[in-house]
Amino acid sequence: MLNSIKKEIKKTLVGKDHAIDSIMIALLSGGHVLIEDLPGLGKTTLAKAFSAALNCKYSRIQFTPDLMPSDLIGISVYSREKQAFVFHKGPLFTNILLADEINRTSPKTQSSLLEAMEEAQVTIDGETHYLEKPFLVIATENPIELQGTFPLPEAQLDRFMMRISLGYPSSQEEGEILTLKESLEAIQAVVQRDELIKAMAEMEKVYVDPAIKTYIVNLVRASREHEAIKLGASPRASVHLFNGARAKAYLEGRNYVLASDVSSLYETIIAHRLIIKGEALYRGISLKNLILEIIGSVEVPKVVR
Repeated sequence: MLNSIKKEIKKTLVGKDHAIDSIMIALLSGGHVLIEDLPGLGKTTLAKAFSAALNCKYSRIQFTPDLMPSDLIGISVYSREKQAFVFHKGPLFTNILLADEINRTSPKTQSSLLEAMEEAQVTIDGETHYLEKPFLVIATENPIELQGTFPLPEAQLDRFMMRISLGYPSSQEEGEILTLKESLEAIQAVVQRDELIKAMAEMEKVYVDPAIKTYIVNLVRASREHEAIKLGASPRASVHLFNGARAKAYLEGRNYVLASDVSSLYETIIAHRLIIKGEALYRGISLKNLILEIIGSVEVPKVVR
């Protein structure tokens, strides 16, 4: 499945294997992805290519300071014919939602995403409206331009399963970009919605040894107990790490999780949830080094299959 999706996406996008793998893992796990990177690196193209290859409904919302929650969720309008209020769905009701520059809108609008991201539903006027599966939010933000932005609160950052960056292409990749001829219209749907839902159900059957579960718990708890970290990862991070490891194993054709599945996803799933103490930053301690230190401090289980 993953290889066929990659093949289609790479018709319009060069490289970005890690980003494609991460988004696919999040999709199968019911999680969401925050892409923090500079403009012009292919964030929008990646989201569009994904929706085309998966044959999923796609919506893009440009988050601006004047964007209101109703612009995202929808609004109830009184119908004279029905003598009642009728709910008109907003662009949130889709399969893949690109929330472009999410940190440029107000906290009120940002928070309107919380229920949808966590529970795949929204509540309007006391009535619950469910989102159809799969539902994936790919949010982007520019880490450089901070003027006129509203930093995401910890509660919302914690809703994102992963934070990734695309990074600049290599010299060879940039040369390939110059001669890239295919457009998004060239991408063929290689997976249907029913197949995705079936894959999500099969992923949940992937076996996780009790020793691996303990390993996940110990890794997350180590982030809370480290002397240089002010705020560690939440129990939600443990769930995301657990589901992510199962999805990674499934995509690699295994029905069981390895310790390496967990450790390889640790930084992508945990790093954006951590807050380093001021004195540690003053001493020049980087988040990357802290992550590596935590992983190295936790004993790796020996699981025999």
